[in-house]
Amino acid sequence: MCHAGHWHCVPRAASASGRGVSSSLSQRLAVEELITTEASYVHNLQLCVSDIRAHLQKKQLPELDLEGLFSNTDDILHMSQRFLKGLEDTAGRGQEQLLSTLFQEFKEEMEAVYKTYCASYEHALQLVESYRREPRLQEEILDTLNVTVPHTGASDLSFFLVMPVQRVTKYPLLLGKILENTPSSASAHSALQAAVRAMAQVNANINEYKRRREVATKYNKAEHLTLRERLARLNTHSIAKKTTRLSRLLMHEAGITEDKEYDELEEKFQCVASSVATLKENVASYMGHLEAFLLPTPHQCDLQMDEGPAQQCRRLSQHLQSAVFPEFKQRMDRLVWQPLCSLSDTLEGPQQLVKKRLDKLLDYEEIQERKSEMGSVSYDEEAAMNTYLAINELLVAELPRFNQGALQLLGQILRSFGALQLDLAAQVLQALPDLGLSPQLPHGHLALPSFWKLMEDTLQQSGAQLRSFCQAFDTVTPSPGTQPLTPAEERKVLSLVSKHGPDKLYQVTSNVSGTRELDLTLLRGQIVALLQGADTKGNTSRWLVDAGGTVGTVPEGLFLLCPHPSIHGPAALPSQNGLSCPSFPPQLPAPAGHSSLPPCLLQVVAGFSFAARSPQEVTLQAGQPVLVLEPHDKKGSTEWSLVEVNGQRGYVPSSYLVTVPVQDPAGWSLPV
Repeated sequence: MCHAGHWHCVPRAASASGRGVSSSLSQRLAVEELITTEASYVHNLQLCVSDIRAHLQKKQLPELDLEGLFSNTDDILHMSQRFLKGLEDTAGRGQEQLLSTLFQEFKEEMEAVYKTYCASYEHALQLVESYRREPRLQEEILDTLNVTVPHTGASDLSFFLVMPVQRVTKYPLLLGKILENTPSSASAHSALQAAVRAMAQVNANINEYKRRREVATKYNKAEHLTLRERLARLNTHSIAKKTTRLSRLLMHEAGITEDKEYDELEEKFQCVASSVATLKENVASYMGHLEAFLLPTPHQCDLQMDEGPAQQCRRLSQHLQSAVFPEFKQRMDRLVWQPLCSLSDTLEGPQQLVKKRLDKLLDYEEIQERKSEMGSVSYDEEAAMNTYLAINELLVAELPRFNQGALQLLGQILRSFGALQLDLAAQVLQALPDLGLSPQLPHGHLALPSFWKLMEDTLQQSGAQLRSFCQAFDTVTPSPGTQPLTPAEERKVLSLVSKHGPDKLYQVTSNVSGTRELDLTLLRGQIVALLQGADTKGNTSRWLVDAGGTVGTVPEGLFLLCPHPSIHGPAALPSQNGLSCPSFPPQLPAPAGHSSLPPCLLQVVAGFSFAARSPQEVTLQAGQPVLVLEPHDKKGSTEWSLVEVNGQRGYVPSSYLVTVPVQDPAGWSLPV
């Protein structure tokens, strides 16, 4: 009996032992499969990054979007290399408990890197498909695959791009296989179960994140519709939906419904977006002012001055224009403007998503109320609720990281801008001694408030001086009188002389725009007759003039009328605003009985003095008669005229010459 029992016991013991050996072997093989496939996966990732992508980069094909193709493969490779080392170390000690712990340690990092990759995987496949339709690009890609990985037989990049997606989905299966061959009584069994659940949850989270991103991609693009297209979208359903949304929106604005967690995130995001928009506007204005500052080139003008402040300023301007500011502008564009524009573009997607989230929230609340009343909703309404939940969860999860990243980039842009300003100041100060200027600024010792006060006062004073100079310059600038006068202008001048006499003729030296009733609009260089030094009401700040058929007033304080050359002597009108009229040689009085000029007696004279600067030019004195040989230069430009003065020939500015009526009584004639 006992023998018989023993006989039957031996086979049972042997059978149990065989099952144990088989289970242990299967477990070891499952662990080896995990490690072997992980090593092969890491090797292929290295080929993808180090060989394939590097080879494509060397080809320098601008049509290839390598970032869109390979996404965050570098992050996955770095994580997988560390994970593989941990697998090898753990398996070498034969402790499945440590294997489970390793997965638990890496699950968050795995979820983060694979979440990003899987969300952009569809976009990468779209790129691959688009490259297939471009024969030249497809040929370059196949050449890269044949050179770098000929042993794989890959026909396109999707062979490698799918590997991370496949690998993360295999972790629960590989762990489950190890778990199947681990006895339930083993200490590592419960740990392996937790690891399987953890990796399954990682995959579920990745799928949910991908779904949210797909919903976000659908709504984060701004729609640019015409008015006709918008009207075509209107129907009874859409109008009712917008009306309901409006009422819900009013409730939100009134604070009846709120989501504090999301509201705080959105408020911070809107603050970042507003700051970026304001900074972009200010930097654009700054760059525009810099462009305007670089337009004038005073250093290219010949000042004809001895050494002094003017020449020092000229050298400084040349140095700034040729060396300092071009480099500064390039650095501003590269380090400030381009990153700022990129950040601004990045904000557009989240801004659209935030707006769409509000619309979907209003729909969600309405459907939720209907569901609570009726107990169920339609399939479309359920889908609308899920859409809101997906957008809301995505924003709540992503806005904190986005806000943090945007603030960091914004801070870096501001620091770059400040550093560029410091570099600019240091570069200019360093160059001053070589230009003969002192690098010690007179206000360097001032406190900041005193410095700003000094700057404000200086700018106000300089502005006043500039306005005064512009007014003075515009007043004394030579008249642009054409020469010779057109027949119509000649008739108008002769009419004024005949009607008012030569003593009343004056030439306008500044443009005048009429703003009041009876005001005249006059052009600089136009000849008028002064009727009286006051208007019809006796106001001396406005003069009454005849512009050749049109009588009206002009604001005396805004311009200066000078006596027309060769008609008056130097005491025609007193100087005003610190400016005086050019003096001309007095003309001999006309004999009695000649109160008007005979027709067609015109003379070209120098309206202003001109000093010759080269042998090709000739010197003029104000009021000096000249003989015009050619009303243009050798290139045909009418800005210069060839004249003869006192037997000498040369060029003078055409704007310095005026045609005037002269008296030619018997016995008197103007010298030529």
